[in-house]
Amino acid sequence: MVRSTRKNDWGFPRWRGYGSSSDAQQVRLCDRHGCAKAGNCPAPKSPNNPDRWMFCEEHAAEYNRGWDYFEGLTKEEAEQREANERRDASGYKEAAHYGWAGSGDGSRTRDEMHALDILGLDSDSTFEDAKKAWRKIAKETHPDVNPGNADAAKAFQAGQAAYDVLRVAEERREWKG
Repeated sequence: MVRSTRKNDWGFPRWRGYGSSSDAQQVRLCDRHGCAKAGNCPAPKSPNNPDRWMFCEEHAAEYNRGWDYFEGLTKEEAEQREANERRDASGYKEAAHYGWAGSGDGSRTRDEMHALDILGLDSDSTFEDAKKAWRKIAKETHPDVNPGNADAAKAFQAGQAAYDVLRVAEERREWKG
């Protein structure tokens, strides 16, 4: 006859976490051949397919480096898909002012990155850098300085639009509600 032993998870305080137990846990291994790490990162097997690979973090990062979401689509089809997904996700736009931190961590949108490119700035530039770059472009390309020059007028308008995108994004980040 086997004598039962007392466990440490009775009473208060609990000595183990609430999710822990002495039973064996099921662990799914990484789907990469030869890898023995836990596979807890899902990755699509192909575009528009619900089947998923389960990779460890290292192999998921390797897989995602070569992933092209718009592979096999023409430029028009890719733009249509992006427009549809932006429309479908527009309900989440309300929470956009909860930016996490500075640039480089995914807090800048594609439009902001494009605006920084137009102003000739790096992705980690501050709003003050954007102001300086905009003033420089405005002084060089303003229609009053270059009357009749269509290229300068287009450059001025592009710079103005880029600055407006960055200004609105900065206001959204600083909004305190």
